[in-house]
Amino acid sequence: MEKHDKAEMAADKKMISAAVHKHEKKLHPGKPMTKLAKGGKTNMQMKTLGRGLAKVANQKKSSFKKSTRGV
Repeated sequence: MEKHDKAEMAADKKMISAAVHKHEKKLHPGKPMTKLAKGGKTNMQMKTLGRGLAKVANQKKSSFKKSTRGV
């Protein structure tokens, strides 16, 4: 990722967090704020890699690719 991409991603996360917390303060007063999820395996990853490999791929770099070699 380039510097610009990281800055844009951080700005997006900050904006989303602010919007979610604004909603919670208004509709759910007195309750603790939600901690936003860090992410996880996606349905697309499970379809292309399989459930086990999708879990492993999610824990590694985002550049993880399924092997195209025939095994």
